[in-house]
Amino acid sequence: MKRLFATLKDSAGMAGRPLSDDKTNTLLLMLSCLLVLAPHASHQPGWIIGTCSFILLWRGWIVVRGNRLPPPWLVFPICLLAMAGVYLTYRTFLGRDAGVSMLVLLLTLKLLEMRARRDLFVVIFLCFFLLLTGFFYSQTLATALAVIAAVAAILTTQVSFQYAGLMPTLRERLRLGTSILLLAAPLTVVLFLLFPRIQGPLWGMPVDTPGGRTGMSDFMSPGNIANLALSEAVAFRVKFDGPPPPNAALYWRGPVLSAFDGRTWTPLPAASTRRAPSLQLQGKPVRYQLTLEPHGGHWLFALDMPDKPPLLVDSATRFGPEMEVQSLAPVTNRLRYDQSSYLRYSLQPHADPMSLEPWLELPQRVNPRTHALAQEIHGRWTSDAQRVNAVLRHFREQPFRYTLQPPTLGHHSVDEFLFDTRAGFCEHYSSAFVVLMRGMGIPARVVTGYQGGEINPADGYMTIRQSDAHAWAEVWLNGRGWVRVDPTAAVAPERVERNLSSILPRPVLGGLFMLEPGKGSMLERLRAMRQTLDAMSNAWNQWVLNYTPEKQKNFIESLGFADADWRTLTLLLLAAGSVALGIVVVPLLMTRPRLDPLEALYARFCRRLARQGFSRLPHEGPRAFAQRLAAESPYAPEKKAALARFLACYEAARYGPPSAVPGAASQLKSLLLECR
Repeated sequence: MKRLFATLKDSAGMAGRPLSDDKTNTLLLMLSCLLVLAPHASHQPGWIIGTCSFILLWRGWIVVRGNRLPPPWLVFPICLLAMAGVYLTYRTFLGRDAGVSMLVLLLTLKLLEMRARRDLFVVIFLCFFLLLTGFFYSQTLATALAVIAAVAAILTTQVSFQYAGLMPTLRERLRLGTSILLLAAPLTVVLFLLFPRIQGPLWGMPVDTPGGRTGMSDFMSPGNIANLALSEAVAFRVKFDGPPPPNAALYWRGPVLSAFDGRTWTPLPAASTRRAPSLQLQGKPVRYQLTLEPHGGHWLFALDMPDKPPLLVDSATRFGPEMEVQSLAPVTNRLRYDQSSYLRYSLQPHADPMSLEPWLELPQRVNPRTHALAQEIHGRWTSDAQRVNAVLRHFREQPFRYTLQPPTLGHHSVDEFLFDTRAGFCEHYSSAFVVLMRGMGIPARVVTGYQGGEINPADGYMTIRQSDAHAWAEVWLNGRGWVRVDPTAAVAPERVERNLSSILPRPVLGGLFMLEPGKGSMLERLRAMRQTLDAMSNAWNQWVLNYTPEKQKNFIESLGFADADWRTLTLLLLAAGSVALGIVVVPLLMTRPRLDPLEALYARFCRRLARQGFSRLPHEGPRAFAQRLAAESPYAPEKKAALARFLACYEAARYGPPSAVPGAASQLKSLLLECR
């Protein structure tokens, strides 16, 4: 930053002259505005980004060249066009998105009419307000760090405009602005811990429709899970109460899809569902705490098979008709809940065959070759378990390929996959397997969710990413109930034993080149770096964003205040706030420069005369001040003489020999009493 302004001073300006302090301060203000606007670029329409960029470049050109600001008759139509663009984009001036867009445009347009000092403060206050609106869209640790950097830049800019004389270096001003920010830290921590918390997210606007989320959906067609698997975004994190199960047992149950139209799988219609099936749990439960990222849907994830729905503060939960865990309210905020699951279970082992009809339905005149293969396998074997194994053996022995980039499929998607392309991702194998099962009269369905996870050694949490998205199947066998079958494991067993990122190369820069997995590879080093960043982000989520009213209550109780009401909380807040202010103020008072006793008496003397309407001029010394008092002041002769004696004594003590200093302070105090 310092080098940037030095370059501008050396190379810009008319006739090779360096920029003035006012111009460099204005450029510093524009840089601060750029830091404020940068986080909003990801969610603003392209025309707003282009407009703001043009205005910032225009304003920078005006500063460097020393041109005049555009006249109001030119700025006003630009403002009207900007407002019209906002309305045409959002069809309203109200709401989160439209309001933030208006503020973004207002900040940049205000830079074109900074003609008075008050305009500077308007721009600075707009910067502070616009920083807060950024938390409506992102509350990550990176966003918080970007806001802190922007606040430090704004404070540095505000300090820079206060200097009228010699300007300190940019490094000194930046150090002062950062110090001001750090002085607020103790009180900020106290307010965060003790200020009454509201239920739900602090930076939420319930009137706004949740934006699109990246994650699992409630339908499956060829390619959508493969596309999801290219994302490294976090789906959820898990903290196990004890050692985690082996990777092959980590099936995180999500939406169950049972209706098939020949290409796309969707949940069964509500009319097709009946009461929840019977569930028999076996063995010991696996207990864990799951932190789920917002995805906009109603489903919750749990290790297969959960014993009961989790308890949420803001929403009721339930089991769906196919044992999927659901929240009645959409998951638009990060959730954390405790859950227990059983790895061994029997689900609906003695179901009525009539109740299983929805899981036998297939569309007519679609995928005829698949139906023929199903009939062939059905006639060759006598039991359903043998038929399941036969299909898995078919996948294993035939030249099927596991790939993230399968060929495009047409109308008869299952036929083309089984007999032509034989290359696909988990959704291709699970879909084809379920169609074959139903073609043989075996009830079957597709289960989507996530498989596997990666333990982060930095914090002990297991991270499940979108790249762990997976689809498998469940078949109903008489006496055993619904049994999980993963046909992908027949083709790529390493996918179940290890994470996807450890077996497939990852595309970089849109696929320009691939990073191969393996010990010591670049991909492995990047993964280690990502784990450290993930641990920091997870700590931010757990301790800052998830600081709920319940956590605040537990914290206050840990201080010895059980069942504290609002009065106790207020007193505790005031006491802790006073301590925090003392931590900041006391060192400042102790380190401030002490005023010389003679200077303190002289300053007190001058202030008294100023209140009486006769002020000392900035350039006047004590002798010149005494002469002007004798000639121009309206005081009585006795008071003029007392004033002259005070100034003569001060002059002798301040500018005379050292022998005049001892006893001068007490003499000045007595003379000051005579000057009343």
